[in-house]
Amino acid sequence: MTSFMGQLSVNQGGVVMLVVGLTGGIGSGKSQVSRWFAEHGIVIIDADVLAREVVAKGSPTLKKIVAKFGDWVIDEAGELNRRAMREHVFGSVQALMDLEQITHPAIRSRAKELLRAAQSPYVILVAPLLLEASEAGLANLCERVLVVDSHESLQIERASQRDGQTPERIQNIMANQLSRHDRLRQADDIVDNNGSLDDLYLKLEQLHQKYLAMAGVN
Repeated sequence: MTSFMGQLSVNQGGVVMLVVGLTGGIGSGKSQVSRWFAEHGIVIIDADVLAREVVAKGSPTLKKIVAKFGDWVIDEAGELNRRAMREHVFGSVQALMDLEQITHPAIRSRAKELLRAAQSPYVILVAPLLLEASEAGLANLCERVLVVDSHESLQIERASQRDGQTPERIQNIMANQLSRHDRLRQADDIVDNNGSLDDLYLKLEQLHQKYLAMAGVN
C-alpha cells in the first residue's frame, strides 16, 4: 500500500476529486488502460505528454535547460534536441539530476493546473515511473495507485512489437524500473493484464465503479 498519498485535489469548481495514479512496467498495458478510462469520460493526465509540453520551443523550462547545459541542446528548429540530451545524461548521474531539477517542478506544476481544471468524477494520472523517486513528485498528488501488471515475458513481447526494439533493450529498460514485486507491494489497486482485452475491460469496469463510489457518485 502507498504511504505517500497527498491531499484530495480540489478543482476550480470547488469539487473534491479522487486522483488515481496509474503506473506499470514497460509493455504492461498502461496505454490500453488509460484509453479505456478516457472513453468512459475520465480525465487523463499523462506525465509523458507533460514532459514534452514543458520543454516546448520558447518555453521557460527550455530556456533554463539552455542556460544550464548550453546552446547545443537546441536543434535547428529551436526545439530541444532530445537525442543529444538523452546521450548527454545517459552517462552522467549529475547531468541527469541537473536536468530533472529543471523539468520535474515544471511537470508537477502543470499537472496541478490540469487537476484544478478537471471536470470528471475522478482523474487518472499516468506516470510510468510514478513509484520511482525521480518521477517529479507526482505520487504525492495521488490518493491511490493503480498498477497494471503483466508477466515479464509478456511485457518484453509487447514492448518489442510496439517499439521495434530488441528484447535485450527492453530488458535493460526494465532493469532501470522498479521490480515487479516492489511495484505490486506499493499498489492500492492491481489490474491483471495477462489475458484478453475483454478480460481487462471487465476488470476496469469494476474499478471504474469502485472509483465512482469513492468519489461519491454512486
